[in-house]
Amino acid sequence: MPRTGPIEVGCLALLLPAPVLAAGPAMPESGSYEVEVTLELPHLDDMTARKVTRLCLTSEAGANNHGIAVLSDNNPLSGCPISNRRRNDNELTFDIACAGRNAARATARYVLAPTAFRGRIAMQMGGKNMTMTEVQAGHRVGACPGAEDVGKEAGKTPAP
Repeated sequence: MPRTGPIEVGCLALLLPAPVLAAGPAMPESGSYEVEVTLELPHLDDMTARKVTRLCLTSEAGANNHGIAVLSDNNPLSGCPISNRRRNDNELTFDIACAGRNAARATARYVLAPTAFRGRIAMQMGGKNMTMTEVQAGHRVGACPGAEDVGKEAGKTPAP
């Protein structure tokens, strides 16, 4: 009976269908991310606010939203809980809703990669007929100062 050596096994692996070789859905690596944040307001292109900030993310399996949050300044949604988290391959979506009548609410959609992410958060401030969108583009720049700092730079801790 002929023996199968490492070369034959390697060639066999190349013939397997791609899903068998896939490593699974992309997750952001834990670490510090530099995030470019743009706040888009409808019909006000010249009033677009931009900034660059740092955010610590976690790749823990139980992480609700990996530490991703609303990052624009003076935004009531930055401290509100998330719900309806859904993960499909490299896409993460969730809702954000503040408590109370006529409270602010938002829907977030992110595309994740091992060392980067891109996302859009469509926000409606409570009781107002105006929707604005926060656009984020982040890339990993190193390790976080410490595990206890995850989410702090965004002004909140990841929701349970």
